Amino acid sequence: MARVLYLDAGGMPLRWISLEAAACLYAREQVLWELGSPPQSLHGGYNRSGLRSSLDIAPVIAGCRVSRNPVRVPSLTNAKLFARDQYLCLYCGEQFPRSALTRDHIVPVSRGGLDTWKNTCAACRRCNQAKGAQTPEEAGMSLLAVPFVPNRFEAVLLQAHTILADQMAYLKAGLSRNRDWDGKPNIWQIPVLRMN
Repeated sequence: MARVLYLDAGGMPLRWISLEAAACLYAREQVLWELGSPPQSLHGGYNRSGLRSSLDIAPVIAGCRVSRNPVRVPSLTNAKLFARDQYLCLYCGEQFPRSALTRDHIVPVSRGGLDTWKNTCAACRRCNQAKGAQTPEEAGMSLLAVPFVPNRFEAVLLQAHTILADQMAYLKAGLSRNRDWDGKPNIWQIPVLRMN
């Protein structure tokens, strides 16, 4: 079952939450606005007359609070890095499954390179070994794309496993131009569900 995209009061994506967590926000009247249709239904227990309670939960909801740190840099993990780089080796350009990719430091750590978004890229094992402890220029290998720090919309999208069409439409509006997000192959490798 898809999760709910939780936004702050200003519409900034915060994180994905479960239907149960969203239900708590609805029950506490802490949902300012919602987007998307059709809503998902969360069913509760039965009352004495045999009627079952239910709560309709929209795919995108905004809470009452405002994010204090809207420019927070997302944590760098291999899963997010490989998704950012479209599961492509940024040296040879071939697409690989996650298990066949490695994190490459453009300026090697042994030479003072940092473990940051702008100094790392996805690389296949062969290219990473061929590059070794050299810079791409020294190894005669060029990067196919410039590494970048994902913005808040991209960071939330990188955490998704399954995403509803309305959620993707909302997040697409905030994607940066650092990549051809609509290019082929589809970089997100995330099933987009359309609820009928």
